[in-house]
Amino acid sequence: MAQVSRFRSLVLLFFLYFAQGLPFGFQTELSSFLRQAGMSLTKIGLASLLALPWFFKWLWAPLVDRFGWPQFGRRKSWIVPVQVLLALVCVAAAFVPPTQHLSALMALVLLMNLFAATQDIAVDGLAVDLLAGKDLGPANTVQVVGYKFGMIMGGGVLVSASEQLGWQGMLFAIAGLILAVLMGVLLFLREPPERPETEQTRGSLYALLSSILRSLLQLSSLWLVLFILSYKIGETMVDAMLKPFLIDAGYSPAQLAKWVTTYGMVASLLGSALGGAVAYRLPILSAVALTGIVRALSMAGEYYLTVLGKPSPSAVILATTFEHFGGGALTTAMFAFMMSRVDRRVGATHYTVLACIEILGKFPGRLLSGLLATSLGYRGMFGLGTALSFAFLLLLIPLSKSSPKVAREALPPPESD
Repeated sequence: MAQVSRFRSLVLLFFLYFAQGLPFGFQTELSSFLRQAGMSLTKIGLASLLALPWFFKWLWAPLVDRFGWPQFGRRKSWIVPVQVLLALVCVAAAFVPPTQHLSALMALVLLMNLFAATQDIAVDGLAVDLLAGKDLGPANTVQVVGYKFGMIMGGGVLVSASEQLGWQGMLFAIAGLILAVLMGVLLFLREPPERPETEQTRGSLYALLSSILRSLLQLSSLWLVLFILSYKIGETMVDAMLKPFLIDAGYSPAQLAKWVTTYGMVASLLGSALGGAVAYRLPILSAVALTGIVRALSMAGEYYLTVLGKPSPSAVILATTFEHFGGGALTTAMFAFMMSRVDRRVGATHYTVLACIEILGKFPGRLLSGLLATSLGYRGMFGLGTALSFAFLLLLIPLSKSSPKVAREALPPPESD
């Protein structure tokens, strides 16, 4: 019975993360269309500001932990209405083509991120409620794989089929898939009873949030904070300019949706599965080290594309799939590492703080990517991103000598240790 419950929990989490990945997959293709329309690299880089709700979600994470309707489900009380709103925004975007109402479309993309980020808080909290210990590796595999499978559908498959579906058909399909997941949540999600300590701490969540933040600023935790902040800088820098580089090399958005998003995300799924398996079988920090080496090597492959000038289709597919594989493996291992530091009494809030630190680390690379590509050229910028990915591995040395104490200094030890 326990195995059935565990499997059911993992399946539900998979589809919830899948629903969050659908609109983001659509958003990843916007840079191709914007560059094709003549937008500057600097402006394309600045468009990453639309993802700011993912960073600021820590501000309302305590509300998601604090409020809910227990008879309906504390997490489900947030997941259901937010999924409805996310689907409605996708429907609204179907009537706002980018060639006519770009500003309105950007506003709707911002709302997509707001609702998806809020759902993410509740779903992360649900994952912490449902699973623990050795289940963290599979849980984070489900998290990353489900999200990226949603990206494949929303960005690769549906954008590739947009010539047949049209702009409206593509976004209607995304909304319909989100609502289909919602029906599964309503029918099958049964939340576990709340722990007594959860009831005791819920009223002081902002105090606990302050305590968590203070602990992150202590000297013993600064290596951990720097580790989480820096692991994606080089990767996001290159990813932000990869499609503009390939557009300038003469490829079309439809080709890139197939090669980079679809093939690349399939490779990322395989990498995520590997990362989860490694995190299950090895100490989590060792898993991060191994997958970090694979990711750094894969970044060198995308740098080589710029050396070729106009790379062949086979070179593009090989380099981008390898990079997505390495990135997926490292992301899953890192998320398992972060979740292992969560205090389960305030799982959503605590994990959200760590997740927001991770998201904050992505912004510098994205925001500066266009400016750096303009000043250094694609080759120089891709080389810098690769170098930063290798430099990140050096942080494993001080981190391995200093036990992470994010949860322990402010709160009791997390149960997953």
